[in-house]
Formats: sequence, C-alpha cells, structure tokens
Amino acid sequence: MSTPPSNPASATRGRISRIPNVPFWAQILLGLVLGALLGWAAKSGDIGWLQTALDKTGSIFVQLLMVVVAPLVFFAILVSITNLRNVSNAARLATRTLLWFMVTSLIAVVIGLAIGLLTDPGAGTGLTAADGGDPKKKGSWLDFLTGIVPTDVITPFTELNVLQIVFMAAVVGVAVLQVGEKAQPLLTLSESVLELLQKVLWWVIRLAPLGSLGLVGTAVHKYGWNLISKYATFTADIYVGCAIVLFGVYPLLLATVAKVNPLRFFKGAWPAIQLAFVSRSSVGTMPLTQKVTERLGVPKDYASFAVPFGSTTKMDGCASIYPAIAAIFVAQVFDVPLEVKDYVLIAFVSVIGSAATAGLTGATVMLTLTLSTLGLPMAGVGLLLAIDPIVDMMRTATNVAGQSVVPILVASREGILDRAAYETADGSHLEPQPEPQPVAA
Repeated sequence: MSTPPSNPASATRGRISRIPNVPFWAQILLGLVLGALLGWAAKSGDIGWLQTALDKTGSIFVQLLMVVVAPLVFFAILVSITNLRNVSNAARLATRTLLWFMVTSLIAVVIGLAIGLLTDPGAGTGLTAADGGDPKKKGSWLDFLTGIVPTDVITPFTELNVLQIVFMAAVVGVAVLQVGEKAQPLLTLSESVLELLQKVLWWVIRLAPLGSLGLVGTAVHKYGWNLISKYATFTADIYVGCAIVLFGVYPLLLATVAKVNPLRFFKGAWPAIQLAFVSRSSVGTMPLTQKVTERLGVPKDYASFAVPFGSTTKMDGCASIYPAIAAIFVAQVFDVPLEVKDYVLIAFVSVIGSAATAGLTGATVMLTLTLSTLGLPMAGVGLLLAIDPIVDMMRTATNVAGQSVVPILVASREGILDRAAYETADGSHLEPQPEPQPVAA
C-alpha cells in the first residue's frame, strides 16, 4: 500500500509535470482553426458581440506586436553591425548574404511572372477603377532614394518609417565600430535595451495563438468568399507562387547548396513561419526568426546581423511574387499590354527596390513603386487593397522563411554552420530552458 507524499508541494509539481506540453505550432494551428470557425459563426449568425470580440482581440495583438517595432529595428541593426567585428571574414559574409538575397528575389519574381502569364489573373473580373480606393502610401524611385535620409531623428520613430530607422541605425553602428573603445558604453547600453525589447516581444509572441484566433476570425467574417470570389485567380496565384518558393525553391537550395535536410529546416523554423503568417509582420517576427535560425546551426554573431538585415530587405513574397502578379493583374484589368521590357523592369524593381517594403505589414508601397515604374494606373492599387490582408499572410510567411534560409546557405558555404545543431533543431520551445540547478544533498 502506497503512502501519500509528505510534501504537498512535491505532489503538486508531480501533477503539473504530467500536463502535456502543447507545441507552439499546435497552439497557433488551434487558434487558426477556432478563429475560422468563430469568424464563420459571427458572419452567418450576424453575432455582433462576437464580431467585436474577434476584431478587438486581433487588433490588440497587432498593436502589442508593433509597439516595439521602431526601437527594436534601430537597436537590432545597430548591434548586428557591431557584432560583425566578432566574425571572421565579416565583409565577405555580408556581401554573400546580400547576393543571396538578390538571387532568391530574382528566382521568386520569375516564378511570379510565369504564374501571372499562365493564369491571366485580371481577365474577366469585371472590376473597374470605381471598385478601388486610393492607396494611403505611394512609392516612386525619387521618394525611395530621397526618403532613406530622415529630416530629423524623431519623426522616423513616430511615423514608423522603418527604412529611415535602418539608415540611422547603420550609420550609428558603423560610427561605433570606428570610434572603438570610447563607444563601448553606448554599445553596452544598446545591447541591454535590445535584450529588454526582445524579452517584451517574447511575452507578446506567447499570445500569438490568441492573436491568431482574433485575426483569422476577423478576416473570415469581414471578407468571406463574396469578395474573394472576384479575386479568386489572383489570390490563388499569390498562394501558389509563395508555396512554390517556400516548399520548392527553398528546400531545393537547402539540399543542393547547403547540403542539409530541408525537412529539418521546416521543423526548426516552423514557429517563426506560423507567427509571420498570423502577424503579417517580418519585423515583429524578427526575434523569433533569429532564435530559430540560431537553433538551426547559424552562429549567433552572424545570425544577429543577417536576420535583422533580412527582416527589412529580404521580401520574396511582398517584393517579388506579389508585385509581379499584381502588375499583370492591373494591366489586364485596365487592358494595358505589357512587353518584354516591362517584365524586365518588374524584375529590376523587385530585386533592387525590395527595401521599400521595410518589414511592415502590407506591400502597398512596393506595388505603387512597380506600377509607377511601368506607367500603369495607380487606381489598380486600390483594387487590391480590399483583399490585401488575405494575401499578405502567405506573403509574409514566405518572407520570413527566406530570411532564415539565406543565412543557412551562407553559413554552410563558409563552413561555419553547426550541422549537429541543424540536425537536432526543434522549434517546439520558444526560449532556452533554464540551466538545471544542483540539488543539495
């Protein structure tokens, strides 16, 4: 006959330890499914309080996620640049990272153009300029080039101009490297602030299953299939194009260039890909992207440069696939023929101008930049605003996956990838587990 434990606390710990640990990916998946069901129920039953609850739940999650974006980008870029001093062949690593960003972007835009030409997404929609709305933000090459340099140090943070924040952070980071030992107090403070911001963001990320429930529920309720049916081909094109890059191009590069198991990549990186799908923000997902990239064997000093850099410039979904298909869609809606030189221009804008997306939710600025370069009607942007949240989820998931794939490719080619860590990577836990404490005898 067994005797009950003498210490009630130990019994409680025993019961708690038997509670199954639900993986993070499963929590988000559950949130997606429940959100879709609740959104459908709210729409079909016209349940006002449920509509409001879903909308507020999703919007509060996004607000929490975005509140630290500006300072996070600044300090992450600053610290990442200074971290390069600890990496051998830093200039070569940075150059190869940028080259791979451009190569994968070019592959993605070619896939987008091919899909658009094969499916004619703008044909037969019945849409006109009157169906659209004016975009709040527009982009041009002049705005892009002159908009990099801020007029003051406050406005980029208050208006969340990520491109200008990246510029200022890069300048300060290089200056810190040049000044050397005298700038160490500033660097130490920056590293501490970055740690604090990442800790706060980790707390928000833990709410992602609840946030996904609200965001997906709101999307299902707000859009349904009545609106999406007009854009069925376009929506399918974006998802198919992103899926080809995400599940075709990236695994092929991992297998042939990095010579690693692509399935292991998805196992390790899936939490970041899921959060990107829900949040629609590469920058908001950045701490998690960096964490999974490090767990996949990329050295921390290099990952802390490559991932923040990629989060603001590496946009295969938003800046390559999307503008390519969207340009063809707009041209067909307004019956404007495109020539070979136009497709070359689309590829050029996508590869060179991807920083215009700047890691923020949506890719409207990138699309207006593409349309203005081609001379297509800007009213076409308004046609796509209505459905943007639906396609943006898949675009951002593709962006984030690429931001992790490229550092793995470069690290492997440079011989600094920890292959043992890659083969054992597990994305179930978000944060490192605390070191076990010795038990007193």
